[in-house]
Amino acid sequence: MTEFVLDANHISPLVTLGHPLRVKILERLNDGDKFSIVVPALHEFLYGIALLPRAKKNLEIWQSLEGFFTYYAVDEIVAKQSAQLRVKLRMQGWQLDSIDSMIAVVVMQKDLILLTTDKDFRGIPNMPYENWR
Repeated sequence: MTEFVLDANHISPLVTLGHPLRVKILERLNDGDKFSIVVPALHEFLYGIALLPRAKKNLEIWQSLEGFFTYYAVDEIVAKQSAQLRVKLRMQGWQLDSIDSMIAVVVMQKDLILLTTDKDFRGIPNMPYENWR
């Protein structure tokens, strides 16, 4: 069993019936893998799908799936460590936004694998990530 953390760009396809990423994640859930979401990424995703013309349908589909995921909240420790990570990366010439830095800290704390299309995570040493899109 493997636990993956979904970045918003890997959550969004879940509300599109038949999307290959949705199919793959649902299959992997069936096979026993676990998927989780860091709460700021959930915010980013929900905001994004609410702006689309099919917002109501997107939310209905999401509500049928949301119970399959574990959610990680951001606490004081994650906030402090993510700020330190951003500073360290900035000094090395890398940009990482607030939400991504919080996701990165949770992934590293919990020894998980991040699913993302975002190349900004490349600047983080030993950051385990994959792109399933």
